[in-house]
Amino acid sequence: MSEVAAFAGLVDLLCEDVGGEAILCSDDFFAGMGYLVKAKAALFDPSTYTDRGKEMDGWESRRKRVGGHDWCILKLGVPGQIRGVDIDTAHFLGNHPPFASLDACSVSPDTSPEQLRDSVEWTRILEEVPLRRGSHNLQAVSSDKIWTFVRLNIYPDGGVARLRIYGEPQPVQTEGRLDLAALVNGGRAVACSDMFFSHMNNLLLPGRSAFMGGGWETRRSRPPGEDWIIVALCGPGRVESLTLDTGHYKGNYPDRAAVDALYWPGAPPHLLPQHPDWKEILPPTKMRADQEHQVTVQDPGPWTHLRLRILPDGGMARMRVWGRLSSENRADPLVEKLNNLSEPEARAALTRCCGSVRWLAAMLALRPFRSKTQLLGEASRIWWDLDEGDWREAFGHHPRIGADLALLREKYAATATWSAGEQSGVAAAPEETLEALAEGNRAYEARFGYIFIVCASGLSAAEMLARLQERLPNEPATELRVAAGEHARIMALRLQKLVETTESSKT
Repeated sequence: MSEVAAFAGLVDLLCEDVGGEAILCSDDFFAGMGYLVKAKAALFDPSTYTDRGKEMDGWESRRKRVGGHDWCILKLGVPGQIRGVDIDTAHFLGNHPPFASLDACSVSPDTSPEQLRDSVEWTRILEEVPLRRGSHNLQAVSSDKIWTFVRLNIYPDGGVARLRIYGEPQPVQTEGRLDLAALVNGGRAVACSDMFFSHMNNLLLPGRSAFMGGGWETRRSRPPGEDWIIVALCGPGRVESLTLDTGHYKGNYPDRAAVDALYWPGAPPHLLPQHPDWKEILPPTKMRADQEHQVTVQDPGPWTHLRLRILPDGGMARMRVWGRLSSENRADPLVEKLNNLSEPEARAALTRCCGSVRWLAAMLALRPFRSKTQLLGEASRIWWDLDEGDWREAFGHHPRIGADLALLREKYAATATWSAGEQSGVAAAPEETLEALAEGNRAYEARFGYIFIVCASGLSAAEMLARLQERLPNEPATELRVAAGEHARIMALRLQKLVETTESSKT
């Protein structure tokens, strides 16, 4: 299974590997319509001919001597939302169509070819566009509807090597026991350490791999370590067992495999590889060549993501994640307390954590949270998506380090209690250190336009002064992001204190 860089992370919903097929076309005199869904890139052999002319690896209609245009109806292997199209005219140079468009419909997969041709209502999802010869012709598609068939229109005739329909699969099965990771059910691979020999989405394809290149395989690691692949399940689910299949991998199967799990619905893929909250649910387990391994897990979840680790490297043909979709939260006292607060109570509690109005609004909109990982992860993600003005607004809710704590309690009523604890290193500091801190903070504010922000938990006054003096020469743009990072650490600490605070407020 392949993809072009422009649509990385999306699935080819039409590929034969996921069950896509050509159903009906107006004409395929020179080359059959079935080539359009082939997984492998088109090839060209200048020496091969058929009794109808040059043999081409693609769909090609005869030269049209009458009005109209040619078309081909194709069934998506898995229904989904279409995000992009590649009309690949590879090797069609003097015989490619000058223009093409694409229609889609959402009808039963069992709809007959005649009904698709004569009575189905089609929707134009890609207006007529010019095509380049011998090229990938990439087009974005904006449609949130779930489609089951597409119709490629070429004007007036010619040849297309492959049609790739990139999108987001939607679950075919949502009830009972199912493979939570399968592409056809909406699972997808979102990141991996390496896929030198074959694509990561191959791991989730239907059926067993037919050959060694049909799985996910990494290059040899130098020095030996471990490779990994992260899979987003089709929805939050409880995992009952796993199938790890090394089919066709004989001299290059992994020595061992392990699986970790995480619960964060909608997690941004770039934050997942080194996230600290991964929990091992399958310890390193011995693998064997060319074999299906049926294993049970230590914690069924619910989970939203799995990380398969192979040690040290090699190929894994398929991973099946057998389980059931679940609406349960990943239980945690922090999440339960925050979800159970009234809207005014939640607003007040979150304001204690961060003074940005936009951050607060985004966090309130996400309630109820499903896990502590999601809560802390979204808090950080939203913070880093804000702009400079939002950061400065939040900085204004912090007291100056080294100032009089009694005045801080009066001026910053919403954050005074926690600020006192976060600045515990200041209380026992010598007077000269406090004065140096106050003077340094004034110099800092004069230079950067906001107060000195540092996560002071566990730091002595002398250590905080050293941090201030170290950061004072920074360029303003650099220091703004350093200060934002310190605020993010403080914010995470304050969020975790919400349990203590809500508990004490109810006693």
